[in-house]
Amino acid sequence: MRLRHRQWHHATLTPQSCSWRASSHTISGVEALDRWISQKKSITLSETLHTDRVSDLYVTLPTRDGTRRPYASPKNLDSLGFGHHLTFFHPRTPEIFLRPDGTDADFCPPEPFVQRMWAGGRIEWRKPLVIGEKATAHMSVRSVDKKGFSGPVPMVFVKQGIEITNEGEEDSAILEERTHVYLALGTKQNRFREVHGLPPPDFSFKFTPSPITLFRFSALTFNGHHIHLDPNYARGSDGYPERLVHGPLMALMLLETLTYNHPDAQLKSFEYRALNPVVVNSNLTFYGTWSGRQEIILWVQDEAGVVGMRGKAFL
Repeated sequence: MRLRHRQWHHATLTPQSCSWRASSHTISGVEALDRWISQKKSITLSETLHTDRVSDLYVTLPTRDGTRRPYASPKNLDSLGFGHHLTFFHPRTPEIFLRPDGTDADFCPPEPFVQRMWAGGRIEWRKPLVIGEKATAHMSVRSVDKKGFSGPVPMVFVKQGIEITNEGEEDSAILEERTHVYLALGTKQNRFREVHGLPPPDFSFKFTPSPITLFRFSALTFNGHHIHLDPNYARGSDGYPERLVHGPLMALMLLETLTYNHPDAQLKSFEYRALNPVVVNSNLTFYGTWSGRQEIILWVQDEAGVVGMRGKAFL
């Protein structure tokens, strides 16, 4: 499968971001970062997996909203769909305590490293979560890696560990890792990654996320990140041509594409990595191909052939 270059060009680094090492403010920021890394960070959140919330998710997903197949409403005591827990277990933070880009401060490094991007993750399913029942998520920072601090674009990679259990049970239902990368505020580091060697697809699903899609998914996840909601912010602060599609929405759509085409698939784990930004109103195609009997390769491309995310699911 031959990839074509994107029709728009990424922004370049600003002079301000390139001179970060010369700034005493940033030097003190590195010291604050090292202190933050040394501290233990964790949070516990409990929620009831209400059918109303799951219904809102179904109406948001083109695989379940009734436009391509008859709508099937979620029912109490049904198993929660693969990846659907991503719309639960989010802090309810007062607006005044959010970061400048609208994100939560939980697990976010100190200034200036507060510009967040969803980099990837891994999910392992050990038993189902149950719609209508209560579950608890224990979240903690597993590791923090500093990369590129000798160059113009320092990056802080924060890996979260998440353990979700059904109420009244001790064994984990879901184990998850999420990796976010944080840049200094105002950095416009938008490199394009070419992806080669993708196999011929066995199945696919087409989907064009609109501004309404992004708004609804932001509301479902209680996510005020301006990059998904404000086109002026996306263009001005981060240097993108438009609002970005959420990383977890793309990951969820990879899983939805698999289960839409193979509804009997029982997944054990899924790992994924964000490769390139995907903007609103892009004509996306989600692909999957079998690699043996228990491994499925998944990826999403826009109309120019640019790969936004790639992953693997295991049965």
